[in-house]
Amino acid sequence: QVQLVESGGGLVQAGGSLSLSCAASGRTFSSYAMGWFRQAPGKEREFVATIGWSGTYTYYADSVKGRFTISKDNAKNTMSLQMNSLKPEDTAVYYCAAKPMGWGSTDDDDYDYWGQGTQVTVSS
Repeated sequence: QVQLVESGGGLVQAGGSLSLSCAASGRTFSSYAMGWFRQAPGKEREFVATIGWSGTYTYYADSVKGRFTISKDNAKNTMSLQMNSLKPEDTAVYYCAAKPMGWGSTDDDDYDYWGQGTQVTVSS
């Protein structure tokens, strides 16, 4: 069982930066692949980034590639998403998610555990 809590959301101007964190409980965090997803008002939840259980494999949605960086610290049971050059279209509720083992996934159906979400708002 893994419990996830996101933090770090907020309001930022276009071009600015935010760093999201996902704190996980549970002794087996190091064995979980992780992902970030987001959902904007009136839209379906979409994939943002994923990282494998060891932290060496990462994959990004085209819309955030080169601007966002995902990382995982197994010693601290945390995952982060550094978001730079933010755009108004990045505005959404951001969720972290965990799946047992593997290299990560872009499919939200593959994830077993989800956080409650944190709001990111980018003003133009």
